[in-house]
Amino acid sequence: MTEMTAEQASSADAEALLRDDDNIENMYLTFAIGTETYGVPIAVVTEIVGMQRIMTVPDVPRYIKGVINLRGKVIPLMDVRLRFNLEERAYDDRTVIIVLELGTSPVGLIVDRVSEVLEIADDHIDSANGLGGGDSQGLVQGLGRVGENVAIILNSGLLVSDAELSMPEAATA
Repeated sequence: MTEMTAEQASSADAEALLRDDDNIENMYLTFAIGTETYGVPIAVVTEIVGMQRIMTVPDVPRYIKGVINLRGKVIPLMDVRLRFNLEERAYDDRTVIIVLELGTSPVGLIVDRVSEVLEIADDHIDSANGLGGGDSQGLVQGLGRVGENVAIILNSGLLVSDAELSMPEAATA
């Protein structure tokens, strides 16, 4: 019998979660930006890939870093740090791209590091009413309590709803 590496085991766990539709309703992929923990519903996550060559695109907001060609699909990339008006930092070996499928278009989120997949029951998610303002209003869907920690649950649809992310289709419209 062969032993699984930690990476293979977590990949197998993630695949098992994705196969069992009953489990994903309250599941969130958590990731870090600086010292804060954020989460997006696992149901919209298609994959996590390492950093690769980013092709820059002119005349887009600062937080749109460009596009990647991932197995023949052009995927626009948003640097979540810049989207939140945080200080830019150099990408390192822990920086990853979380690919989301929202509607018909994939979008990549560049994050400092992926943490884990957490199950957060609805009764452990507090309302985010009254938080944010300006550009960030509505991006926070809720605050998930996990033990002594809090994960900021993002509204992934609003996070990536900007017209700038529809670059490939915009050229044909």
